[in-house]
Amino acid sequence: MESGFRSNRQQLRRALCYSNDGRRQAASPSVIVIGGGVAGVAAARALHDASFQVVLLESRDRLGGRVHTDFSFGFPVDLGASCYALFDMDGNQVPQELVSKVGETFERILQETEKVRLEYSEDMSIISAFSIVFERIPELRLEGLAHKVLQWYLCRMEGWFAADADTISLKSWDQEELLPGGHGLMVRGYLPVVNTLAKGLDIRLGHRVTRIVRHYNGVKVSTENGRTFVADAAIVAAPLGVLKSRAITFEPKLPDWKEKAINDLGVGIENKIALHFDKVFWPNVEFLGVVAETSYSCSYFLNLHKATGHSVLVYMPAGQLAKDIEKMSDEAAANFAFLQLKKILPEASAPIQYLVSHWGSDINSLGSYSYDTVGNSHDLYERLRIPVDNLFFAGEATSTNYPGSVHGAFSTGLMAAEDCRMRVLERYGELDLFQPVMGEEASVSVPLLISRM
Repeated sequence: MESGFRSNRQQLRRALCYSNDGRRQAASPSVIVIGGGVAGVAAARALHDASFQVVLLESRDRLGGRVHTDFSFGFPVDLGASCYALFDMDGNQVPQELVSKVGETFERILQETEKVRLEYSEDMSIISAFSIVFERIPELRLEGLAHKVLQWYLCRMEGWFAADADTISLKSWDQEELLPGGHGLMVRGYLPVVNTLAKGLDIRLGHRVTRIVRHYNGVKVSTENGRTFVADAAIVAAPLGVLKSRAITFEPKLPDWKEKAINDLGVGIENKIALHFDKVFWPNVEFLGVVAETSYSCSYFLNLHKATGHSVLVYMPAGQLAKDIEKMSDEAAANFAFLQLKKILPEASAPIQYLVSHWGSDINSLGSYSYDTVGNSHDLYERLRIPVDNLFFAGEATSTNYPGSVHGAFSTGLMAAEDCRMRVLERYGELDLFQPVMGEEASVSVPLLISRM
């Protein structure tokens, strides 16, 4: 296999992307893409369309990664990426006037935390900043039902980061940019998008990568099933949780600054428990919320019926609650979610089907998406993205502007593909500086902010 790394330019031009079965896979310039999520598929699509020979290795038996559309109910339900009514534990709906008023208070608290951020040189958690604000402005410390509604807003914030408020960085929590165009819901699921991007690509499912060896003019990638692939370069689009677990060995090891980015970025958990009912018995709102004394005890349900017409509610626990629920069986988790629903809608009928995600314990993800942890800089996302020799990195955790999102994963896949294309062609002496970058010829569109991962 080492002969594939010879430096003679003519040999490089004729170099092949081999697997260890001796079968010719593709002519160079060649790239191995590791990870079949949105970032990996986007990168593979872009390089394939740029006349590179690409092989995509995915550990699962499906594409999409943490974007997963399930059809068990007979219609698409996304278990990954994706006006509300709030109720107390006795099933009484919270007056909308109070919900709006507390929402304004929550915005005021966040504004006050900005002052705390400017005053303190050291970072702290969001919840610590809240405590300082409450000490300075006691009237913002709500009581009774208003306090419970405030906890629900905090619960929603924790869901956005898939992490508890005591671990979220005050310095960096608001560094993400929001795209214009508002929020949207993929009513047919993400699968059509993934399948369109993947059409015509050389995709190897069930190939879990365990080792990546880089040389000055090529890479060798080994998989758990004993296969080996050789190419000019590789794009690593594995989830941050997988990189943190050290399930993939890099030889030589990654630089310390890259390792630090992997270690210090946070990866949170938000799961989805989809409950399918035989009829609709809930209000026609986007979210049904349960208010409580603590954010841990609060919860919310996404109403798919409003957008899709299907009688499905999706319970969405995050942070420590999501970790605790992952220890349960699917049946117990679905029953837990249903009991939360019964607290606010006592007449709720039992679900006829259920689906439960396990992003935190799934060996192929080991988490939902990234977030800024206390004491660490937001530029860790950029450090994780920066190439190392002929290794390029993509995924939501490499997006400085849109971490944790599908569009962040997609955009970094395209960025990694372009960086890889230029680096490889430069080495070959074939780079045309006047050639438009990949995708420049196509019309530019502004994507909706569809969902977190």
